[in-house]
Amino acid sequence: MKKYRPGERAVLRLIKPGVYPAWGKSFWFVLALLLVPIPEICAQSHDSIPPEKRLKYQINLKLDFEARTYSGNELVHWINRGDHATSVLYFHLYSNLRSDLSKPPAPPNGEVSHGPLQQSDEPRLDVIAVKAAGTGAPLPFLLDDQGTTLRINLGETVAPGNSTDVEISFKGAVPEIDPEETGLVTHIVQQVSAALRSDRELRRARDINFRCRNVLMLGTPYPVLAARNGDEWLRKVEPSVGDTLLADVADYAVEIEAAPGLELFTSGELLDRTPAGDELKRTSQLFAGENLRDFAIVAGPTLRSEKRTIGNVTVRTVYLPEHERVARNVLGVAAQSLQIFSARFGHLPLKDVTIVGTPLVAGLGSAEFSGLGAIASAFYVDFDSPAMRNMPEVIREQRESLEESLEWTVAHMVAHQWWGAAVGSDPARQPVLDEALANWSALLYYKEAHGEELAASAMEEQLRGVYKVYRTFGGEDLEADRVARDYRNSFQYTAIVAGKAALMFVTLQRLMGDEKYFAALKSYYAANAFEIADLDDLRGAFIAEAPLAQRRTVARTFGRWLSSKRGDEDVAPPDAHLAAELGLPAKQGQKGGGPLTAFARVGKFFWQQMTRIR
Repeated sequence: MKKYRPGERAVLRLIKPGVYPAWGKSFWFVLALLLVPIPEICAQSHDSIPPEKRLKYQINLKLDFEARTYSGNELVHWINRGDHATSVLYFHLYSNLRSDLSKPPAPPNGEVSHGPLQQSDEPRLDVIAVKAAGTGAPLPFLLDDQGTTLRINLGETVAPGNSTDVEISFKGAVPEIDPEETGLVTHIVQQVSAALRSDRELRRARDINFRCRNVLMLGTPYPVLAARNGDEWLRKVEPSVGDTLLADVADYAVEIEAAPGLELFTSGELLDRTPAGDELKRTSQLFAGENLRDFAIVAGPTLRSEKRTIGNVTVRTVYLPEHERVARNVLGVAAQSLQIFSARFGHLPLKDVTIVGTPLVAGLGSAEFSGLGAIASAFYVDFDSPAMRNMPEVIREQRESLEESLEWTVAHMVAHQWWGAAVGSDPARQPVLDEALANWSALLYYKEAHGEELAASAMEEQLRGVYKVYRTFGGEDLEADRVARDYRNSFQYTAIVAGKAALMFVTLQRLMGDEKYFAALKSYYAANAFEIADLDDLRGAFIAEAPLAQRRTVARTFGRWLSSKRGDEDVAPPDAHLAAELGLPAKQGQKGGGPLTAFARVGKFFWQQMTRIR
């Protein structure tokens, strides 16, 4: 995915599948690494991109909170980092991604309707005009891939190392989500359903672009430059159970005009707040951030926040008033996580990390962006509040499990600022890179914050447990290095990608020892920050750091955990006792029981897994 330094890609070319079938790829991978001097693949500074060589977005956004619409302009500074000249730019319109591709959200062939946006159950992003910055000359553009890709013809070529600036005008709208879709019981029922029936799930654009419970979330409100691998534009975007956002790092300056009294929180730092237009009936707020892969916005008139400073980074918790006690605990976990990860992985090149409790729909427990992580506010449960009396008893009994799951998820979300934001990866092609590392990092947080005993318990419940329940329900063990679209739902995705694959890092740490293991992680982070890494980068970092005698074993460890189906041996086999207890679904037809009470007697372990945040 990235442009490799001397020696790296040459090593990988030696092990193309099929070239030496008698010995296999793993043998040649190890042999090649043994022959290449380690300095060739050592880490470089991740502060090596000077400001004049960075991509830049300057966005002006006018937000109508009540109408759930917005309009905007963005000035994009693009630099050709490839080896050949090009005259075309590609942008992703993630808000237009649909699971039903037979109904494209935008007109074909670049035709644009200038009428009012039609409200629907999905968000929509329309491109109004594209101009060459400076001259203002219109640039021809097309909407491809069912309205999810914007193609701009520049009219002149941009040579390698040169840059161009384009201005895009756009408008958008988001749907109103029924609050019932975001409640705790709905989240748990959905997870029970996924476990029992293995229903197919696909993330939708509305999952991160919506208004609900007086909170507006704009996860993808603007055209985003498609990432590049050398001269190749990474254009393909398709719905799956995993994340879809993929972009190169850039600097952002985003000015948002909205009604006064509307609290705004973004991926960037708030620099200025001033009255604006309409006889001072609106307020303009300026946010900025460096080295971001995307820019998310959360708004609401009743949102509150608290913050702490850890080194050069401001850690913030954003919440609704009824979640104040839980949100303060979230802030403490986020701050401690950032401190632990900074010491173990390296300096985070961001000024702000914000954790937002927002009403995400059932099936999506969290969503990560550069500088901002969103967690379903349904899991911000204050068990001492009067509202808990209305919850089913089987959920009230899971206080410890729910609180531990929230703590784990906060650490996981902070870890994504290293694995996914700073070090980019393709979440559709190799979801294991960021998800497994972030989940193992949450385990690291537990170990250093709570000690070995609680960390061991967390590993059993958060990593092994979900795989065990998944297999007990008849789920098939799969290779963890599959593409995201291969996974049927969040239950399967969590068991294989975030569970089984994360345990690979536990094995590697035991094999290599802490000194070599953390040196490999630091090397991987420093060498790939601001880049888009792939599995070969991660594997190469660990093999290069391992002692000579261990390198082949390290390579085999990657193969065993990621490319084979040995989860029952390495993680846990199906639970025969739980399987026997699960004969209870035959009684679901009895009167007087709902989807939760039918499983009320299944046992604590089952409910611990059903109340996890996924």
